[in-house]
Amino acid sequence: MKKAIITGTTHNYLLEQLQKHGYEVIFDPQINYEELIKIINAAEGLVVTTRIKVDKALLDKAPQLKWIARLGSGMELIDVTYAESKGIKCFSSPEGNRNAVAEHALGLLLNLMNKIDLSFNEIKKGQWLREQNRGKELTGKTVGLIGFGNTGSAFAKLLKSFDVTILAYDKYKFGFGADYIKEASMEQIGRYSDVVSFHVPLSDETFHMADPSFFNSLHNQPYFLNTSRGKIVNMEGLITAIKENKIAGAALDVLENEKLDTYTDSEKDHLRWLIDQPNVIITPHIAGYSYEASYKMAKVLSDKIFP
Repeated sequence: MKKAIITGTTHNYLLEQLQKHGYEVIFDPQINYEELIKIINAAEGLVVTTRIKVDKALLDKAPQLKWIARLGSGMELIDVTYAESKGIKCFSSPEGNRNAVAEHALGLLLNLMNKIDLSFNEIKKGQWLREQNRGKELTGKTVGLIGFGNTGSAFAKLLKSFDVTILAYDKYKFGFGADYIKEASMEQIGRYSDVVSFHVPLSDETFHMADPSFFNSLHNQPYFLNTSRGKIVNMEGLITAIKENKIAGAALDVLENEKLDTYTDSEKDHLRWLIDQPNVIITPHIAGYSYEASYKMAKVLSDKIFP
């Protein structure tokens, strides 16, 4: 019987569809790389999340592997080029969680602009501070989107009702501008944006894309959002930007290192400093992790595996 290994949490729909198509499913959301490499030789299919790196060594141990399915969008942990050279198809499912990411980004932004989390924490301390927590409205602002793929375009769709102007930059996509969405350069985003939000995959090109030079290019002290990948942002550059008022605040759903128990002293200091800032919000990489997205990603992958 054909075998498929699922290495992360997923909706039962994907398991059911694999079984329906004749697969014996090994479902082990806690499996690690060393354990996987011992059993991958028998697998025809592999489902992964962000935990396990699918590298050349692993692929060389998988002579029967025909497809790799990524629950989510980023493919940076998969050696796609090598996999495809061996005839292995690679699928991802950004269509499944793009709306969840967009809604989370909007929630982070409104929270920042209206000081919701900040004022709630003050009330917990017995402080009722109205004047100090006067908010800013999103309506009519200019929002810069860096990356206009699945999540960037989904975020733009949600923002339409706020009568914003969207300035969108995408190195590999053109001809998408219309109505309130304007195709823009990075320089234009830096010059005119009141909000800047990253929606790019992690690659050699985008690693530390938000570096000191980027933050110094911002003219309007915008709110800064990152719901893509933590390594897009240079942490020291971000901290300096907050200290020097280059940005009005930062909302992060991702960090450079998300394994808090492995932090160096320097990483601990950076995180501790960010947590202490009244204009910073950090969530634990949950933007695309809604209940609805779990089903949608399973459905998208199933449809791609079994077209």
